[in-house]
Order: sequence, then C-alpha cells, then structure tokens
Amino acid sequence: MHESRDRDSAEPSDSPGFAASTDGATSPDRTEWAERVLQSQERLRALITANRAMVDELDLERVLRTIVEAAVDLVHARYGALGVISPEGGLERFIHVGGEPDLPDVIGHYPHGRGLLGALIDDPRPIRLEHLSGDSRSSGFPEGHPPMDSFLGVPIRVRDEVFGNIYLTEHTDGGFSEEDQELLIGLAATAGVAIDNARLFQETRRRQQWSAASAQIAASLLSGGRDDALSTIAETTAQLADAEVVCVVLPHRDDLLVVDTVGGVDGDRFRTLVFPREGSVSARALDSGAPLRLDDLGAVSTNEPGVTVLLGPSMVIPLHADDTTIGTLTISRSAGRPRFSDSDLELASDFADQCAIALSLEQGRAAREKLSVLQDRGRIARDLHDHVIQRLFGAGLSLQAVGSEIDDDRVRERIDEQVTALDDAIGSIRTAIFALTSRRPRESVKHRIMDVVTGHDHTGGPSARLLLTGPIDSTVPEDMIDDLLAVVSEGLANVARHAHAASATVSVTAEPDRLLVLVEDDGRGPAGASRRSGTANLAERAARWGGGASLGPREPSGSILEWFVPLTTSSGRRA
Repeated sequence: MHESRDRDSAEPSDSPGFAASTDGATSPDRTEWAERVLQSQERLRALITANRAMVDELDLERVLRTIVEAAVDLVHARYGALGVISPEGGLERFIHVGGEPDLPDVIGHYPHGRGLLGALIDDPRPIRLEHLSGDSRSSGFPEGHPPMDSFLGVPIRVRDEVFGNIYLTEHTDGGFSEEDQELLIGLAATAGVAIDNARLFQETRRRQQWSAASAQIAASLLSGGRDDALSTIAETTAQLADAEVVCVVLPHRDDLLVVDTVGGVDGDRFRTLVFPREGSVSARALDSGAPLRLDDLGAVSTNEPGVTVLLGPSMVIPLHADDTTIGTLTISRSAGRPRFSDSDLELASDFADQCAIALSLEQGRAAREKLSVLQDRGRIARDLHDHVIQRLFGAGLSLQAVGSEIDDDRVRERIDEQVTALDDAIGSIRTAIFALTSRRPRESVKHRIMDVVTGHDHTGGPSARLLLTGPIDSTVPEDMIDDLLAVVSEGLANVARHAHAASATVSVTAEPDRLLVLVEDDGRGPAGASRRSGTANLAERAARWGGGASLGPREPSGSILEWFVPLTTSSGRRA
C-alpha cells in the first residue's frame, strides 16, 4: 500500500518509503523514483527538441515529415504515420516512417482512412490500444503489411480544424503508456502551430509568385505582343498551379472554340484543337462568367484524331475585361492528382483577370497606334496630292515644251521617255493616295497585308516587294485574317533574322479553291539556320484550316516559304 503511494507521490519527503536507511544508504524505492524523474526530464527535453525542430521548418512537406519522425522518436514507436484528411473525408495523403520505403508498392496502396484509422477521423479523440486485433473497429491488414500490435493515435488540430492524425504502432517495450499519450498530445498541439505557420508562409509565397507573374505578362505585352503574352500566360499558369495542361481557349465562330495557346508538359497534345462550343465546360464558363472547379474532367479529345486522354482536377476560368469575355483559361492536372483548393481557384482567377485587363490595354494601345498611323497617312496623302504631284506634272509639261524645240530625234525620244516615266510615277502616287485615304466598314485585307510588309522595313532585313493577286478582300474569311497576317509577319521576320538576303518578295494569291502565301528571298537558304520553331507555328496555323506549310530552297539561291489553306464555303471550311 505504502509502496504504491510512494511511487505515485509527487513529494518524496512525504512518504516514509523514501526515508533513508539507518546506515545512510539510499533505499531502492528512492533510486527508482530518481530514475523515473530523470527519464521524465529526458522525455520533456526530447519533446522540446522535437517542438523546436517542427517550428523551425517553413516548408510544409518537411514539416509533416519532421512531425512523424519526432513522434516516433519521442514515444519509441517502431512505425509512425501522419494522415492528412481530405475535404470529402478519408485520407488525402499518408506520410509514413519505419518499414521498407517501398511498402505502398508491396501492399498495393496507402490506407484510405477506414477501420480504426477512420474511427479517429470520425471522432477526433486520442485512441490507445494494447492490442489492435482486440478492437472491433480494426479491419485487419492487407497482404504484405508488417505485423503490428500496440497502437496510439492522436488528432492534429490547426486552429479549429482537424488537419489530420498521427498514428503510431509497435512500442519497443510492448504497449504505449498514458505518459506516451500525453507527450504525443503535446507534440500534436505544437505540430498544429507549425503546420499553420508553414501553410501561411506557403500561401504568402504563392501570392507573391502569382503577383510577379502578372507583372511578367504586362512586360510580355509591351515587348512581344499578344501571341507572346498568351504563351507566357499559359506556361506561367502551368508552373504556378502545378498543372500538366493549360489551354487558352478562344471563340472560333459562333458554334466552335479553339485552343489558341497551350502550356504545361502535356499541353502540345491540345494545340490548335477545335471543338464544338455546345456542351463544353469552356462554354459554361463563358456563358456564366464565373470560374468552374472540377474534381475530374474525364476523357478529353486531343489534336490527334480519335485519341483521348484522361484529365483529373481542373479549373476553367473566364478571361474578362471591360465587360467582355475574351476566352477561357483551362488548367488541368493528370487523373489521380490532388484536387485544386479554394485558394488555388482564387489565385488563378485573380491572375486571369489581370491577364485579361493587360490584353485589353494592349488592344487599346494597338488601336491608338493604328489611329496615329491613319493620321500620318492622311497627312502624307495631302502632301503628295498638293505638292509632289503638282511638281511632277509641271516638270512633265516643261520637258514636253523643251522637247518640241529640239530637232535631234534621238534626244527628243529620250525626253519623251522621261515624260512617260513621270506620268507613270504620277499614276503610282495617285494609287498610293487612294490606298492611304481609302475607308471601309471592314478594313481591306490587302491594306492590312501592306501594313505588315511595310512594318518590317525597319527590322534589318531587305525591303520586301509585295504582290497581291485575286479577290483577297472578298474571299478571305474574317476569322482567317489574323492567321494570314501572322504568316506574312513570321515569314518576313525569318528572312530578316536568318536569310542574309538582298531582296525578298511576298506574294498573296486568292485562287478559286485556296489561299496561297509565298515568301521568297535570295539569301543563304533554309540550311543556313534553324527556323523550326517559327515554321512549326505556321504549320499549326495552316492545320487549323486544313492546309499546310513548308520551307525549302529556292533556285538559284535563297529560300521559299509556302503556306496554303483551302477557300470554300463556311459550311465546307475545316475549322
């Protein structure tokens, strides 16, 4: 009786069992008590050390691993694990310590959070068992699982939320004690604080990364234009959202949508994909104007006929600016990967809004530059008409008068040739004045091609000769014009960057059944430099319309870029 009270008493001097013997030696009870005090102090020091190790970490993955390792060491368990509870219940993640590293491969999968593990999820209170098999909630182990007997489980709370549970099995001395449970509860309390700190730090860092990405998009718009900006949007989103596929989807006609730009490791499988608007998740986001979050996108078509891939968690975010929806940003992970969180959706939506605003501002800047060009055209046209033509006309009259006074037929013939040349120049100038001042409800496609060609005169390449043949304005569909202009621009850019040519020619021909673009130069030919990235982009633009593109040598020297697409009725045109 005294022995039991002496062992549990907090004050050894109050118990006669701890009195010194008459010969001055320490009694066995007092020695045992001192050993227990030393053990308690060591375990408290271990708890403090474990707490310090957890709060020193700011990376969430390392924090979770440190928690499990500290718990195993603290209570002398052979196996330990931390299960993160998913929003739908069950276990979303399972981090284990002890056993073989390939244990999940041996048993087939991580636990799903059923049986005894599920009981701790359903009722987050500590569970301590001397024998797992003796509890009715235990559902046994799969084949290949190491044998386990004693068990201790404690929930981890982050503020008012149960984040997950610590599971420990196989105490090295048999069963877990009440003191083990109290130490683990203390460790779990500190673990909740460490997890909260790590999540806050991670969230802050992610917000900074998304914010920096918005600034990068604005810079891309200023330096590279719309296409470069869309590519930057897609690749940056894939990186920040940890997604395998990112697509910028734009309207392609009233009933179709097209994947204009892609990002991510699997994004190329969807580049230039055209699909029906009706029934698509992109159309739902476009019509509602609200972002969508899906746990499983399912089987999705690719740009390879008849080939589909399974995509998992996804977000579909409309790109709005100035009360207009430009398109959607679709972000997808592979099937089986973790779902996107509320924070993921919020950050991606804010980023998409910033991108849409930047695109809208770039369009406004382009419109202002266009207005400035039109104003310059008007001024140039007036100067040509009021000054240049009159002077040339006067010079021609003077030459004619001089020629009538000359008897030498040869000299008079040469003067007549120059008068004819002046008349031709006056005719050319009048044609240019008409082109500069012409206005249409839909701007002439030919004029837009001319703008692209003249805009490349300052890029360092040769000034290109332009040949326009056939009814281009009336046969090129409105939604094909951007691709046509991009092809001309890319072809001239390749000449300027790679050809080292003295001359170049751009010819655009509207044939009865197709539109043909040829960009020729007299430079060193396509073997002189790699142009794969540019020509691949042109091939994609042609494939969108059922056409093709090629780059080859030109005789006797130089290279020739050929790009063609069919021209048929709207119902017959491939989209």
